[in-house]
Amino acid sequence: MSELTLPPRPRSRVRVVLIVVTFVAFTLVTCIPAIGGIELDLGAFARNWDNGSGLIVQLLQPDFTFFPRTVQPMLETLQMAIVAAAAAAAVSVPLTLWAASPTNPNAFTRHLLRTVVNIIRSVPDLVYATILVAMVGVGVLPGLITLFLFDIGIIVKLVSEAIDSTDHGYMEGGRAAGGSQTQINHHTALQQTWPLFTNQWLYTLELNVRISAILGIVGAGGIGRLIDERRAFYAYDDVALVVLEILVVVVLIEAASNLLRKRLV
Repeated sequence: MSELTLPPRPRSRVRVVLIVVTFVAFTLVTCIPAIGGIELDLGAFARNWDNGSGLIVQLLQPDFTFFPRTVQPMLETLQMAIVAAAAAAAVSVPLTLWAASPTNPNAFTRHLLRTVVNIIRSVPDLVYATILVAMVGVGVLPGLITLFLFDIGIIVKLVSEAIDSTDHGYMEGGRAAGGSQTQINHHTALQQTWPLFTNQWLYTLELNVRISAILGIVGAGGIGRLIDERRAFYAYDDVALVVLEILVVVVLIEAASNLLRKRLV
């Protein structure tokens, strides 16, 4: 019996070359100010290399004696992240069910809610924080509200789209049994979508720690205020310690989230 051989793999070198050339050409075109591109000054890297290298050296030498000053701001950041994630988790359940077509047949309310959520998602978190700081003052509250809005936009958007793209034959059984839409959502749809909600809740908790570190720069509380303070004094060794601490906290939260996903999902 003759051995079966696979046909030779089709070569697409010309196609790959064309794609690479097109990508490079498009990138170069976007860097030409005369035709509306950005002004990319590569020479600035060479001229300011001494400043950059000195900054990098400082960032590679974190001052661990500064650690006691970071404990309270980091705890404040964690509190903001957890409270915002918990509040968003509670509010996101009914909003998500109203935003998905299988759980909300009313097209008007569904599109209205999706429009509101898209508006919330379209505004950058730093803009929210800046406006809220001006409205309610410097502190934890504007950061907390910003994280809450950020989380709502992510959870409702992603989970409702996941519900839309999934087959829901079990809901037909609920309708055939004479159940109302609220009863069907509570007893069937919600039970099936808990894993989706859990994944997104844990994901937003991880994001909140990262984002809250940035929000503090505009006065929205947390470890970011300390970063802004030390940066203003050019104490980049202290900034390096804070960045390292944020990295460790984020990694620990991600590891804990993975363990919870294995148990809950």
